[in-house]
Amino acid sequence: MSSDWAGIAWLFVLLLVNAFFVAAEFAIISARRSQIEPRAEAGSRAAKTALWAMEHATLMLATSQLGITIASLLILNVSEPAIHHLLEGPLHLTGLPEEGVGPISFAITLVLVSFLHVVFGEMVPKNLSFSVPDRAVLLLAPPLVFVATVFKPIIWFLNGTANNVLRLFRVEPKNEANSVFNLSEVANIVAQSQKEGVLTDSTGTLSAAFEFTEKKVRDVAIGLSALVTLPEDATPADVEKAVAQRGFSRYVLVNDAGEPTGYLHLKDVIDLDDSEYDEPVPPKRIRQLISIFRGTDLEDALATLRRSGTHVARAFDETGGTTGVLFLEDIIEELVGEVQDATRRI
Repeated sequence: MSSDWAGIAWLFVLLLVNAFFVAAEFAIISARRSQIEPRAEAGSRAAKTALWAMEHATLMLATSQLGITIASLLILNVSEPAIHHLLEGPLHLTGLPEEGVGPISFAITLVLVSFLHVVFGEMVPKNLSFSVPDRAVLLLAPPLVFVATVFKPIIWFLNGTANNVLRLFRVEPKNEANSVFNLSEVANIVAQSQKEGVLTDSTGTLSAAFEFTEKKVRDVAIGLSALVTLPEDATPADVEKAVAQRGFSRYVLVNDAGEPTGYLHLKDVIDLDDSEYDEPVPPKRIRQLISIFRGTDLEDALATLRRSGTHVARAFDETGGTTGVLFLEDIIEELVGEVQDATRRI
């Protein structure tokens, strides 16, 4: 009798073991890296271990599957004799024939153990990890990594075998869990949130940000014919006159062929002496233009302008010919709406 109750106790122990591996498996694949990284940077050892586990997802999943398989096999093997023996007495009292007690006892045991295994060993821990994945991975990743370390040779062999099978079907295995969203998924989330009234975009900033990622330099660059330019030998007087008439603070300089050679900002000439007022602006005052291919993504062009510390770039095509000029202000307007030049005349 005592051995029967020991078997029942082992049943619940193995259910807990099975639940641990199931919860850890789903926590690894559902946790958000963006929520774990700040904790790791703050010095949390659990968070650092969780990040390592997420970066070695296939190893962690192989460990979980091995643990679940062993626990599942042992559950029925340990519990069936104990429950079967405990049920024999009550079933004999029902008057059932001797040859029917065994099969009925086994059927009841199978249904009962299956119910406990599916509900408490699988569904409850799975739903728990899905409900609080970030908390679950911090709690469960460290012991899972420990188990993976202890049984690393076995798990490495099993995981390697599985990966080789995938490669036979021309599928490249991935080690890291996918815990980020692509642009299309984020756009769908925002659209659904707006539809349900939990997110507003009255200024259009969110919509502009999604469109921004799809635009190229050619979509924003201004053609040479539409530019307000000055000759490359322009004087401070020419700049002053252009500011008075147009109001822009920056002017592209072009040579006799109409090709951009540089640009000037109002503050580049405002401090020159009166004796230099009617003389061409000194070359050292003229700002250089960087060149960006017209097919470059707008976000990459923005990064290039920021790195170079310039506000204006020449856009060129496949032949190297100039197709227009790109202004930093125009890129920013794609994100936040119209940006007005403080000196511009309306």
